[in-house]
Amino acid sequence: MATKVVDLRSDTVTKPTDAMRAAMAAADVDDDVRDGDPTALRFQAEMAALMGKEAALFVPSGTMANLVSVLVHCDVRGSEVILGDDSHIHLYENGGIATIGGVHPRTVRSNPDGTMDIDKIVAAIRRPEGVIYYPTTRLICLENTHVNSGGRCLSVEYTDKVGEIAKSHGLKLHIDGARIFNASVALGVPVDRLVKAADSVSVCLSKGLGAPVGSVIVGSKAFIDKAKFLRKTLGGGMRQVGVLCAAAQVAVRDTVGKLADDHRRAKALADGLNKIEQFTVDSASVFFDIIDSRISSYKLCQILEKHNVLANPRSSKSVRVVLHYHISDSDVQYALTCFEKAVEELMTGGT
Repeated sequence: MATKVVDLRSDTVTKPTDAMRAAMAAADVDDDVRDGDPTALRFQAEMAALMGKEAALFVPSGTMANLVSVLVHCDVRGSEVILGDDSHIHLYENGGIATIGGVHPRTVRSNPDGTMDIDKIVAAIRRPEGVIYYPTTRLICLENTHVNSGGRCLSVEYTDKVGEIAKSHGLKLHIDGARIFNASVALGVPVDRLVKAADSVSVCLSKGLGAPVGSVIVGSKAFIDKAKFLRKTLGGGMRQVGVLCAAAQVAVRDTVGKLADDHRRAKALADGLNKIEQFTVDSASVFFDIIDSRISSYKLCQILEKHNVLANPRSSKSVRVVLHYHISDSDVQYALTCFEKAVEELMTGGT
């Protein structure tokens, strides 16, 4: 039995490093709601420059980051946003854009690679002559990486094309970039170039980057001025928030350069799982499928847990595994051994 838990359920399970904890303890802080916290102000300026935008704002969560962004762009109730039917904003954020913001979601079918067909996006844009009947389209949302497609990356060419469509129709483009740094590293495209076409981007700091809390929104100065007001409205204004921004600053500084190692280990895990005949694995995805009728994902994950390996059943025949900076090369090999043993136990009827 391993003494360490190999937790592959999500990259949200990361814990702050010693360097992050030290930075939190030493952070220069003040009241961010009143006059601005010095550490928060420095971090926000750094993130804006890194992402190629004018300004940035730290918020408590990715859900708030996306909600604030949509509400800034759709500041008239009855506005409409075009987004994928399998997108995180549409499925997993409590319907906040509608219930809180009065924004109508107009969904377009998400493709297996996380994109929406360009012609379908164009077709979803409401025409001015229909204004008396329909909501007014004001925003298009993309998601990069795209969680329900298994973490696939949207190319810079595709993003630019959607940005051109938005601009030509007088719309704004928001990118839910919860794992945008993973996309940047995987595609080999600088992050500021990858989001150049976007009017706003949300960036999660507490997933693969490993900060304990928070996301950042980036955009124009006028956009961030409005976002700051809405953050306070939604209860996201925090006082000595530099304690959190200090950890996030270290996360961006230290972890972005390590994401390629996470990707390499993920590929090694996928290759190993693909050698187990009861599984089928797409190395571009964080999901793998069970093709043997005698094995369920729930039973598989129960047996894995006995060996201190945690994975996330996505359905009865699909499992999600995600790597992060807590997972080493030896952890990957140990996990593969446990997967093999778990399959053997299930195939032979063991308990």
